[in-house]
Formats: sequence, structure tokens, C-alpha cells
Amino acid sequence: MDVQVPDACTLPTAEQPLRLAEFDELFATAVRRVEPIAADHVRMSLTGPTGLAEKVRDLTARESECCSFFAFTITPQPATDGEALALDISVPAVYTDVLDSLAQRAAAVSTGTAS
Repeated sequence: MDVQVPDACTLPTAEQPLRLAEFDELFATAVRRVEPIAADHVRMSLTGPTGLAEKVRDLTARESECCSFFAFTITPQPATDGEALALDISVPAVYTDVLDSLAQRAAAVSTGTAS
């Protein structure tokens, strides 16, 4: 399952598979639910060990540098062990197809159904 990379992305082509691998690792280890809120807004529920929020902040900050159309909001959630977060991702309407492909990949990788 490929993620659409729009022309607006300034990450060098050679680095894109590495960034995708970082997201896949996050999706596989921390994403528990992917919830579409609207066509331009997705919420992911994440859980993981202490340090998860810092990891997500770092990854989303770097992604915002090359794909400035993404808006990421990280909200801590109650957790009994480690950390829990809500990661809201929104985009302008022109990029909903990119968001949709990212959400589909997150759902597939997190459930082990990615091909």
C-alpha cells in the first residue's frame, strides 16, 4: 500500500522511503485506532512506553518541515502505564487524498494487514 506523496513535499525523493519507514514503525508499535473525523481530519489513538509523545512530536515536526500542509495536534490521554496520545492530523481540502492514503496505511500497518 503506497502513500501518495504530493508535489508540495520538499523531502528529497531518496529520503522519502526512510521517513515512510519511521511512520510505519510508529503505526505498527503505537497506533491502536484510526478514526476519520472528516474528509480533512483523522484522529489516531496511540499508546506506548514513556517517551512516545517526544517521539511523535519529533516525527511530526520533521514531517511538517517538508509537507507544510499537514497540521498535527498531539493531545495526551489518560494512561495507566506508559503514555497514551491522540494524534489529530488535518490538511487543506486539496490534500484529502494524501491524508486518506496515510490513514489507510496507518490502519493497515497497525493491524498487520498491510501488503
